[in-house]
Amino acid sequence: MSGVRREEIVDHETYSEGREAFRARVLEVKRPRRVHLGESLTLLFENPLTIRYQIQEMLRAERIVREADIRHEIETYNEILGSPGELGVTLLIEIEDAEVRAAKLREWWALPEHLYLELEDGTRVPARFDARQRGDGRLSSVQYLRFAVGGRAPVAAGVDLPGLECVVQLSDEQRRALAEDLAGAESPQGSTA
Repeated sequence: MSGVRREEIVDHETYSEGREAFRARVLEVKRPRRVHLGESLTLLFENPLTIRYQIQEMLRAERIVREADIRHEIETYNEILGSPGELGVTLLIEIEDAEVRAAKLREWWALPEHLYLELEDGTRVPARFDARQRGDGRLSSVQYLRFAVGGRAPVAAGVDLPGLECVVQLSDEQRRALAEDLAGAESPQGSTA
């Protein structure tokens, strides 16, 4: 899967002009790439369009205009996609109550090592993650993961952390979307202007 190229990124003012239409398109693309694991975990499988959206939103929110800073954002977000044959995933730990969330982020310290995708032949592919996303005995509530699936679309996603066990079979639509991403198929990019 190729990453976002510099020429695909527009300045934050131009982006703002077409933001609503672009956002609607991205939300539609994200729909089949969102997998809920139990009540508190959401996996969002990323592709170049979703990453482009994140970059544009960051540039807009932070009013980033320096070329070096724009290129840094592109490089940073493209890392989420991983290498060819991999799936990049944003894990969201979604717990509304701040006290409960803080406790779970400590309790679930080992969570990244317990997330996996399952392939059609039953192979479990563990998540790869950046250890810097954990600090002072707790996880960040947003984790960036990569799964080296060898270009094969998974059929299920799961977690085997004791007390949090869950396996979700992916729908045909989800598997097709991930297969397209792995094949490098370009999702319709939509216009930002």
